[in-house]
Amino acid sequence: MSEFLLTVHALKQYFVQHRGFFKTQSSIVKAVDGVDFSIESGETLALVGESGCGKSTLGRSILRLIEPTSGHINFEGQDIIKANARQLRELRRRMQIIFQDPFASLNPRMTIGNIIQEALIIHKIGANSAERYERVRELLNVVGLRAEAIGRYPHEFSGGQRQRVGIARALVVEPKFIVCDEPVSALDVSIQAQIINLMQDLQYRLNLTYLFIAHDLHVVRHIASRIAVMYLGNLVEIGEAKEVYDNPQHPYTQALLSAVPIPDPTKKLQRIMLIGEIPSPLAVPAGCKFHPRCPAVMPRCKEVSPSLITIGTRRQVACHLFDT
Repeated sequence: MSEFLLTVHALKQYFVQHRGFFKTQSSIVKAVDGVDFSIESGETLALVGESGCGKSTLGRSILRLIEPTSGHINFEGQDIIKANARQLRELRRRMQIIFQDPFASLNPRMTIGNIIQEALIIHKIGANSAERYERVRELLNVVGLRAEAIGRYPHEFSGGQRQRVGIARALVVEPKFIVCDEPVSALDVSIQAQIINLMQDLQYRLNLTYLFIAHDLHVVRHIASRIAVMYLGNLVEIGEAKEVYDNPQHPYTQALLSAVPIPDPTKKLQRIMLIGEIPSPLAVPAGCKFHPRCPAVMPRCKEVSPSLITIGTRRQVACHLFDT
C-alpha cells in the first residue's frame, strides 16, 4: 500500500428540502460538508458513525450515484466529478458498490444469472451469452454459492446468500475499488462474520480496495486498515485501526467505543453517556457540531468549527482540545 487509489477533497453534498403546505419554504441539508480523505491501494478504510451522519451519502457521492454539490474526487489520477458520461461508464467498471439491503437490491423478476451478467452486457464484456454465463458460474463458486443458483430467483435464497450474490455482482467486472455500504447490517450476527471473512479473503486474492461503511465499530474491527469517524457530515477522527481502538482521541470516538460490548467479563470499560440526541441536519449547531453532546465542551467549541489537524504520524482529529 504505497499510493493513493482514491483522494477526496472538500467534498460537499447538499440537499434542498422544501417545507410548508405549498412547499414555498426551503432549507439546506448539509449531508456531507467539506470532507477530505484518501485511500491507499489495497487497504480498507472503515467509515463509521451514527445513522444519519452522512456515511452512505458520502459513499454514493464518490461513485456519482448522487451528483456532488462541489469538491474533487480523484480516482487513479482522474477527477470523477469532471468526467463525462463515457468516461464515467469506464470508471464504473473499476468502481463498484455492495448495497446494504440484500432483500431490496436484487431485482425479484430476474434470475441470479441475469442479475450478475447484467453488468457484463452493459460494459460489453464477453463475446456471447455462453461466455458471460461461464464467468457468472465462476463467480458464484468464488463467493460460496453453487453453480445451480444461476437459474434461481432471489426469493429462493437467505439474506446471507443474497448478499453473496450482491458481492458477485460487484466483482463481475473486475473492479479495483468497492464501496461497501453497510453490507452486513441487515444480516444475522452469525452470518455477518461469514460475509466479512469472505470479503477479507476476496480482498487478498483480488487486490481489492474497500470503503467499508458501518455504524457498528465492532463489525469493522477485524477488516479495517484505518478508521474514519463521521459526525453530522464531517470527519472528526481518522487513524490506523489499532490506534483508534486502543487510544481514541476525539470525545465522540471515545463514546462510540465505550458502547462496544467486550466479550471478556474481567475487563470493565466505563460507558460514556452522551447528552441528548444527534441534532437534526436542518438545525446544525454553530461551531463544533458535536458540542451540545460533548463531555469536554469549551466556550470556543460553541463558536468555532474545528478542522482536522494531524497528531502523530497518520492520525487526524478535529477537536479544539488539540489545537490550543
